Amino acid sequence: MADDLYSVLGVARTAKAEDIAKAYRKLAKKLHPDLNPGDKAAENKFKQVTAAYDILGDTEKRRRYDLGEIDASGQERQQQRYYREYAGGEDGARYRSTAGYEDLGGFSDLFGDLFGRGGGARGGGQRFAMRGQDAQYRLEIDFLEAVNGAKKRITLPDGGTLDVTIPAGVEEGQVMRLKGKGMPGLGGADAGDALVEILVRPHPVFRREGDDILVEVPITFDEAVLGGKVEVPTITGTVSATVPAGTNTGKTLRLKGRGIKRKSGEQGDELVKLTVVMPDRVDEDLKAFAEEWRDKHRYDPRGKLREQA
Repeated sequence: MADDLYSVLGVARTAKAEDIAKAYRKLAKKLHPDLNPGDKAAENKFKQVTAAYDILGDTEKRRRYDLGEIDASGQERQQQRYYREYAGGEDGARYRSTAGYEDLGGFSDLFGDLFGRGGGARGGGQRFAMRGQDAQYRLEIDFLEAVNGAKKRITLPDGGTLDVTIPAGVEEGQVMRLKGKGMPGLGGADAGDALVEILVRPHPVFRREGDDILVEVPITFDEAVLGGKVEVPTITGTVSATVPAGTNTGKTLRLKGRGIKRKSGEQGDELVKLTVVMPDRVDEDLKAFAEEWRDKHRYDPRGKLREQA
């Protein structure tokens, strides 16, 4: 891991969160292993970029990194110790308790009032009981895990684990409540709940808009003119889609039922935005053809623009 995570993403230390996400998405799309098969350098760079965004894309991790509390790999520096927050292992989860132990004096007073100075219960020997406090977690998952569902494991401060079933279609910021998985109760009372806030990493290819999936697909000059079949990535695999003859950049195809699965059982769609991409090098044959075609079929695509200006 590079010493400066901001340099890895190519942003300034004062960059806004949306600029950091935009920089990551651009680099991840360029370096993703699926788009660079066999390219080890691109694969390693992709890992560095993803690791950098794992810290800078998280408000709390970024704050701690800027203060020098954690290093570029996310490890806590030895000279720093924190008692109210725990950074989990490789699962990306963090823990904090809502028990409110910061005011120990007030906490002791509370139990002094309840039990009396001698430690016995008031009210004719009735046993005191209190429901356990809720425990809060933040769990970062991949885009496709959020879309398709997954099983994740959170490492707890005491070394225990908490298994979480991520339902298909979970959204950024959604909080899952796991009954009885929080702090233990007192006097035989019920345990609190575990509240798991879901954070979703951006995907280099897919974006989400409600229950629909958005993706941009480049097509060649001849595919735009003549039409044809092209391969399109979806959240469940690659499918074949038909490009109509005479397609312009910006035309959007709708793939029914290829989006997010709704609770009703229905699914959103995938919206495929087509972009016409010219070859890296225009050879003499193509140039000659274009010049001949222009002489015979010249047209003005900007006429309406001038009329409306």
